[in-house]
Amino acid sequence: MGKLLIIGCGGVASVAIHKCCQNSEVFEELCIASRTVEKCNALKNKLESKTKTKITTAQVDANNTEELIKLINNVKPDAVLNLALPYQDLTIMEACLATGVHYIDTANYEPEDTAKFEYKWQWAYRERFEKAGITALLGSGFDPGVTSVFSAYALKHYFDEINYIDILDCNAGDHGYPFATNFNPEINIREVSAKGSYWENGRWVETEPMEIKRVYNFPEIGEKDMYLLHHEEIESLALNIPGIKRIRFFMTFGQSYLTHLKCLENVGMTSIKPIMYEGKEIVPLQFLKAVLPDPSSLGARTKGKTNIGCIFIGKKDGKEKKLYIYNTCDHEECYKEVGSQAVAYTTGVPAMIGAMMIIKGIWKKPGVYNIEEFNPDPFMEALNKWGLPWKINENPELVD
Repeated sequence: MGKLLIIGCGGVASVAIHKCCQNSEVFEELCIASRTVEKCNALKNKLESKTKTKITTAQVDANNTEELIKLINNVKPDAVLNLALPYQDLTIMEACLATGVHYIDTANYEPEDTAKFEYKWQWAYRERFEKAGITALLGSGFDPGVTSVFSAYALKHYFDEINYIDILDCNAGDHGYPFATNFNPEINIREVSAKGSYWENGRWVETEPMEIKRVYNFPEIGEKDMYLLHHEEIESLALNIPGIKRIRFFMTFGQSYLTHLKCLENVGMTSIKPIMYEGKEIVPLQFLKAVLPDPSSLGARTKGKTNIGCIFIGKKDGKEKKLYIYNTCDHEECYKEVGSQAVAYTTGVPAMIGAMMIIKGIWKKPGVYNIEEFNPDPFMEALNKWGLPWKINENPELVD
């Protein structure tokens, strides 16, 4: 049916590529491009005998718009799935505009020199994508991504208006290391060490990092400590879900992780400010990333489950209603299927589904859109089919 160009070849990209190859009716051709083409070739060699999808590879610097344009013109894909770093979103969007090709990503843009992520830079492309007649689908991961689709689905089928959303992200997996991150260490630590924030009564309320803690009893997992963070889907949901009074995002962390992180912060290893070392400029956080375990290597040793979902409080027919939509995912089952731990799996599967929605023309309107702005039903059906089945609890435990 179509050809997809995937930029990036890390843990999430590996999952998305595996799932595309399982879905050969939609993804007849696939080009994997990365700065390190050897990683692309290794994945191609692993998969091409097991799929009908035709796989090619290419080398590209995702920071270089001209290189990207040349690659897109050579490959001639129907869409580009950006699974590179968030710093590279805008160069890839520029290349898609220059070549008239649809764009999909999983995380919003953030400047490399500032630990701040928001949608304003990508939303600024709306008119240009409209004029070009192409679609940019933003945030087709799990959070953001599936959590936003859960919100649109809840509004469509269960509520007249939603007043409160709590997004809960629990990873109860154990990889056995004293300290490691389950996705890109640089992005993970920037996110966790930044100030928290939530949306209430039409404005942002800022908190200190890890200032707000709650304990929640997660289905299939049990009680876990979780902490309020800033997260990008809050920004778009505040605009796109009517009736909203408050949106919060919580993520679980174990005490060992927090203790190690605090120590690293105290000695300056989480800083993104360049320093001079033996005559060469280095960024401490990037050096830390280099010495930490590669997240893509954690799958073989991680046990336990994830649970990610949304608790909604709103109104239906004038009466208050509560709802909890969530997915649980088993690390060991993910590794058996695609050689990945569940954190990468829960992002890579929705990335494939978002690309499928665009390539099949199920979601098709020119412009730049967040994922909750489309009909959620086909995406929700695809989650059940492709490995992320969801459950609904109509009487959930609430977060105070």
